[in-house]
Amino acid sequence: MAGKLFIVPTPVGNLDDMTFRAVQVLKEADLILAEDTRTSSVLLHHYDIRRPLQSHHKFNEHQTVQLVKERILGGLNVALVSDAGTPGISDPGFLLARTCAEEGIEVQTLPGATACIPAIVSSGLPCDRFCFEGFLPQKKGRQTLLTALEAETRTMVFYESPYRLVKTLEQFAEHFGPERRCSVAREISKLHEEHRRGTLQEVAAWFREHEPKGEIVIVVAGAEPVKPVKKKRYGRGEETEDPEE
Repeated sequence: MAGKLFIVPTPVGNLDDMTFRAVQVLKEADLILAEDTRTSSVLLHHYDIRRPLQSHHKFNEHQTVQLVKERILGGLNVALVSDAGTPGISDPGFLLARTCAEEGIEVQTLPGATACIPAIVSSGLPCDRFCFEGFLPQKKGRQTLLTALEAETRTMVFYESPYRLVKTLEQFAEHFGPERRCSVAREISKLHEEHRRGTLQEVAAWFREHEPKGEIVIVVAGAEPVKPVKKKRYGRGEETEDPEE
């Protein structure tokens, strides 16, 4: 009988954010795949989890995915973790999940830690509808994507490196307007968690004076919806277009 693939979220900061079920799954897994075995070893040691550990990251996943699939088909239960958060969300995991799903292998993804949800809920910006963009392309396609997002009316969520934060906020101001509201969440669930809110212009100015450190999530308000135009008839079939009130 084939085994299962378990996708297990891990804390983005505070180690106590692990769920009871996540710990149990890792303790019972035949094999744990880790984005960085050194980082995951700290977590596993904290919860006294002693299971075989193997690296699985963006540089080797294309070479290892078929072997992992065969081991699951052979009966092993495999758990996949990333350095922080939910695997597959801006982290390795999609390729393995897709390969197993196409093979008919049961894929169970546990609910748990992720950085984007606390960031948007704490931002004070609308979170009933939002789009997750993850990390922007660093070079090719970056300007094209930003231009396409200028008309996006939903709240937008981005991940960013602290080293590129100011530049990214400045580019957002160019494309979305300097008065667009935003929130930058830093070090979510860690000791020095911070949420800096304001306009893109204000928040960029703050981080020019205060060097950002740690993991960064940027939440940006969407564009104002364009009001629909309704047509009114006057006289003998003549039409005019007025903005709908």
